[in-house]
Amino acid sequence: MKAIVWTKYGPPDVLQFKEVEKPLPKDHQLLIKVQAASVNTLDLAMRGPFLARIITGGLLKPKDQRLGVDLAGQVEAVGSTVTQFQPGDEVFGRGLGAFAEYACAREDAVVLKPTTMTFEAAAAVPVATLTALQGLRDKGHIQPDKRF
Repeated sequence: MKAIVWTKYGPPDVLQFKEVEKPLPKDHQLLIKVQAASVNTLDLAMRGPFLARIITGGLLKPKDQRLGVDLAGQVEAVGSTVTQFQPGDEVFGRGLGAFAEYACAREDAVVLKPTTMTFEAAAAVPVATLTALQGLRDKGHIQPDKRF
């Protein structure tokens, strides 16, 4: 399968479009055929020298060469302990290596995609929504009964 990968830290020109092995889902994961993925500041931060080295665990080069977090697609296979999803389900959420034809995601990191939502719109939601929630809830201290 084709994927965008990185083999070293640095600017966008370190990214490569390569043929890689199709991932296999672990017991608690789904294998998703990616229909759409979105780029956000988390993806940019991962390429940076200091933060990326802490998160990816690679001092001189990234340990995990897959890129992309936000995705939307169709479940192709499920791990042995997955109970909420089945092959054919359309989902969106956070996965590993979303900039590829296939990616794996934990069962608790995705939800069913509304039928009225496009894959492209769904892929733009995960990290952006979590960032907005953190801003409103954690920094803005918004409460359920509060109105603006």
